Amino acid sequence: HTFILREIRQLRAAGFDVQVISIAAPDRPPERMNTDEQEEAAQTYQIKPRGISGALGAHFSIFATRPLSYLRGLAYALRLGRLDARKTLSHVLYFVEAVMVGHWLEQQRLAHLHVHFSSTVGLIVKRIFPVTLSITIHGPDEFNDPVGFHLTEKIRESLFISAISSYARSQLLKAAEYEDWDKIEVAPLGIDPGVFVPRPFRESPESFEIICVGRLAPVKAQHVLITAVGRLVREGRQVHLRLVGDGPDRAALERHVESRQLAGSVVFEGWLNQDRVRELYRQTDIFALASFAEGVPVVLMEAMAMEIPCVATRITGVPELIRDGVDGCLVTPADEDELAQAIAKLMDDPALRRRLGAAGRRRVLEKYDLPRNVNLLAGIFQRRLAGAAPERFRANVSAANAPHPIMAAGDGSRSSHRPIDQPLPATQEKIEFR
Repeated sequence: HTFILREIRQLRAAGFDVQVISIAAPDRPPERMNTDEQEEAAQTYQIKPRGISGALGAHFSIFATRPLSYLRGLAYALRLGRLDARKTLSHVLYFVEAVMVGHWLEQQRLAHLHVHFSSTVGLIVKRIFPVTLSITIHGPDEFNDPVGFHLTEKIRESLFISAISSYARSQLLKAAEYEDWDKIEVAPLGIDPGVFVPRPFRESPESFEIICVGRLAPVKAQHVLITAVGRLVREGRQVHLRLVGDGPDRAALERHVESRQLAGSVVFEGWLNQDRVRELYRQTDIFALASFAEGVPVVLMEAMAMEIPCVATRITGVPELIRDGVDGCLVTPADEDELAQAIAKLMDDPALRRRLGAAGRRRVLEKYDLPRNVNLLAGIFQRRLAGAAPERFRANVSAANAPHPIMAAGDGSRSSHRPIDQPLPATQEKIEFR
């Protein structure tokens, strides 16, 4: 996920030393990544590519050094997956991965693990190894199945939970025990408005360029958008829709395009790296998102920052980003007519497009500026780790005289706070975040 890469890089820029571990390998080859993505992939520790030999090595090592913790973790994973046979198998696999993650954490002498998307692997790591845990939760999948995602237990076991929106926080409060409510904080995502700059405005284009960026999956409802575009085409309007992304719904969507005779009006671009996506944004007149469920879409923030007027569905955390008629247009999910009408209204009114585009960028600058929001997240890390039991956390975050603080600690008996441009002493280990 590109937005996680941006968050990691901003945390590093803020002075944190971040090491990254991923369960899976990248979902696309290096030649389809930009330079930043290639660099990060090269230094990310990946679990599944380690294969059976990597798994056996980690498991033998942990069982030999902490057999009771190992068995306790296995029993815990089986308990979490007790609902049905398929979940039992998946949780055994989570246990296999958790031991590999924990083994790597021990090798790196890391004391805190931060995970995205409410990973169950992180919960099992916490049960086996002496680390603290925090989670960024995006939704909405977890909110639709809080029991299956073990939300209550994850909140209970975490040092803190970062929710990406007030809506997400409200859903987490429903799953949390009352005594854990204060663990849940809001830290919005964001984009760098210095990277996503306003594109040239087209007053009266011969053909309106509409773009939708996202995974091709039923939940993203691209078929609703295609149907809406088909209605505009039948009205005699010159529109061209680019679908950027790939996924399990692609074949069905291609059939949908063919059945509505829209092959000349809809293009499937596939997965593109961020540089190429920004190039397409510069040629775009309207961004449209017809999703049935979202967190707070970063692609909307990108488009808004480039002053592209946006049409999106009125769901979950989206209204926190777009205020209907102020920063963009919101429509009812699954309503092709309303979606088509909103797009047509923008096509017919260049002054409205210009006004909503400019207002959208102002909204991003005010609420979704990445450097500012990452500083908010960094403050949560510092405050929460300072309040944790291990003295090595508290000592590191309490020194206010370092201009660019970074977490660094040894075995708990010695610790320091240092400017980022000073190397760590050879005798010192690091506390780092995933």
